[in-house]
Amino acid sequence: MFNVGDKIVYPMHGAGVIDSIEEKEVLGEKRQYYILKMPGEVKVMVPTANAENMGVRSIIDKNGAKKVLSILEKDETQMSDNWNKRYRDNLEKMKTGDVYEVADVVRNLTFKQKEKGTLSTGEKKMLDNAKVILVSELALAENSSNDEIEQLVENKIDMSYKEYRVPNEAKIDLKQSAVNKFIPFDGTTNV
Repeated sequence: MFNVGDKIVYPMHGAGVIDSIEEKEVLGEKRQYYILKMPGEVKVMVPTANAENMGVRSIIDKNGAKKVLSILEKDETQMSDNWNKRYRDNLEKMKTGDVYEVADVVRNLTFKQKEKGTLSTGEKKMLDNAKVILVSELALAENSSNDEIEQLVENKIDMSYKEYRVPNEAKIDLKQSAVNKFIPFDGTTNV
């Protein structure tokens, strides 16, 4: 059971605060509902009796926040090359409501976006949603603004990408590739 003022996470929606607990009649049935104030000034009603079954949980503490940030600093986990399978796998991670799984999705899709320059519309929407969920929970856990946390998340992922991806790209011998591209192999010259 949660109380008014508790900071909670509602999977697929993000973190928020229990604004009130009210009795409402919905479809002819009276029930107690948590009235959740979510990111973007959205209010959501969740039946108190089903909240935990729906994945509602308390937000992580400061140690949990540190663990999330350490996930963002790691290399991406294995993902399918097939965008459809990758999307389904990431959606399953998102549905768990586990912040560590959401952090994995954010990092992995951001890496993919940096490598390809773009994502499919579905994956782009998923990345945006995952960032909102991740940032909202970290902001509440760290008593910080969403903007500050969003910048922190992007910085951690950028550093990770540079550490794990850029060195591999830099290993290309640019001098050799330029020679192969511009000097004919038959010994003739093009002037």
